[in-house]
Amino acid sequence: MSRTTDVASQDRNQGKNQLRVGRLVKAHGLKGALKLELYTDNPERRFVPGAVFTLQVPEASPWHGKTISVREYKVMNGNSVVFFEDINDRDGAEGLVRAILWIDEDSDEAEENAWYDHQLVGLDVVRDDAVIGTVVRVEHMPAQDLLIVNTGAGSGAGQDVMVPFVEAIVPSVDIAGGRVIVTPPAGLFEELPDAESRE
Repeated sequence: MSRTTDVASQDRNQGKNQLRVGRLVKAHGLKGALKLELYTDNPERRFVPGAVFTLQVPEASPWHGKTISVREYKVMNGNSVVFFEDINDRDGAEGLVRAILWIDEDSDEAEENAWYDHQLVGLDVVRDDAVIGTVVRVEHMPAQDLLIVNTGAGSGAGQDVMVPFVEAIVPSVDIAGGRVIVTPPAGLFEELPDAESRE
């Protein structure tokens, strides 16, 4: 299960929620294709021909503030690959490498096991039925998302711990209950006492 699914931004595009669905990793072949790192559990639905994405690129990029539309999406040798309208060669594709793709959220849309940043910030972090910290922010890294957990449990005096937001370490998110359950590996929230205590 992907925990990087469709992270929303509310301050793009006149307040309409947008969902982060992918990042263009590198040019693929000579016909304008790009390898795609997915931030969605449902790429076949997101990357349909004609789907329009807002591009998140540096301000200096000629693509800054522009949108792009999908011509074709396919999986090749286990990699997600996307073709865009008006990108017909490798040079054009190279200009989009590292761009992040955002799409407008459907009002009735919700993907399972996907949360907005604002829903996660402020939740108690619980291990073995004890609160060990509070989610203070979410960081979106290329490989995975990270929950930044302050171990001060609300006081802000503790240290920040980076917790990979993957099911093996964060098996349960209870928005209504105001908490996330964590099963961290030894040493993530405390110093390892000595080598023989490690598994």
